[in-house]
Amino acid sequence: MHISAFSLSRVPRIEFGPGSLAKLPGIARRYGTHALLVTGAGSLRGSPFWPDVTAGLSAQGMSWLHLSIPGEPSPQTVDEAVRTFHAEPIDVVIGIGGGSALDAAKAIAGLLKPGNSVMDHLEGVGPELPYAGPAIPFIAVPTTAGTGSEATRNAVLSVQGPDGFKKSFRDDKLVAEYAVVDPDLLATCPPTVIAANGMDAFTQLLESFVSSRAGPLTDSLAWGGMKVARDGLLALYADAGDAVARGRMAYAALVSGITLAQAGLGSVHGLAAPLGAFFPIPHGVACGTLVATATRINIESLRSREPSHPALEKYAQIGRLLSRQGQLGRDDAHAALIDTLDAWTHALRLPTLTHYGVTPNDIPRIVANSRGSSMKTNPVRLDDSEIAAIVAARI
Repeated sequence: MHISAFSLSRVPRIEFGPGSLAKLPGIARRYGTHALLVTGAGSLRGSPFWPDVTAGLSAQGMSWLHLSIPGEPSPQTVDEAVRTFHAEPIDVVIGIGGGSALDAAKAIAGLLKPGNSVMDHLEGVGPELPYAGPAIPFIAVPTTAGTGSEATRNAVLSVQGPDGFKKSFRDDKLVAEYAVVDPDLLATCPPTVIAANGMDAFTQLLESFVSSRAGPLTDSLAWGGMKVARDGLLALYADAGDAVARGRMAYAALVSGITLAQAGLGSVHGLAAPLGAFFPIPHGVACGTLVATATRINIESLRSREPSHPALEKYAQIGRLLSRQGQLGRDDAHAALIDTLDAWTHALRLPTLTHYGVTPNDIPRIVANSRGSSMKTNPVRLDDSEIAAIVAARI
């Protein structure tokens, strides 16, 4: 087997497994005695895990400040936090929560020392100045299985509305020092969160597997992640108390963060950015509701324009994996893939775009704003009519 050339950027040190949250205070203490805890809007503080975290930090002789992030973070949220905590003697930033809390914590950790606005560095808006650092050490503790932010080098920030955007502050210096991934934290996730986040993680694995920048290392990781997601997603949706399913989805999400950081994504995430900016659509819902249709249109476009493209065989491999039918021919495997993704979309009760106010009149604006970094690594360049067809099919 020929191994093609590839590059691997920095990844965090990883502590994975049930009960690994207990390691967090000792890890944090390595960086000093003053922490900033960044969490979501409130579910963590009402959970049985919050006293364990705070008591553990106290036992290590640490003090902490706390910041909660309501919803998806905006540049203004980050800048306000930097102004508030810039003068504090913070040694380590600990993000505990879903992707929004982790992205906010990551950006805040990057800017607490420099003290400038995150708008200076956001891709596609503003001056796009290079980030020089230094960043304060950041520890990521995901409480959902979705975005994989614990393993990425980008913080996704949003401004919602007619002139909104969803863009990344991205640099290797922002990668977490540690990712503490405890599947037990998923036990308090409601089914709607499990569905949206799980489909986001699976979409990231699928898109990085067929990405134009995919390589042998990311392929191996993505394949393993898709296999455990196949076995874990619907089971976890049915029962958050299923410890085996929690472990599978926590692993799938972690690996999806690693593979997307190395290989890039595709058309689903290209569209999720403007959809999330212009409408109140949770990121995971956007990905989950689009992935079956986007996969079908990618396959159709490759068949018509690039029938020998290696991504067509990769899509077939995924179809055989998900359907557990290893002997399917390529076309039948493609059909099995799309059928499985459609079935998941319905089983997980993912709403259409209409539910969030998207109409056919919005399609041109969505398409015009879809060609960000994710779309650049889609396995085939889709024309505007093909991108529009993905959106139209889910209205």
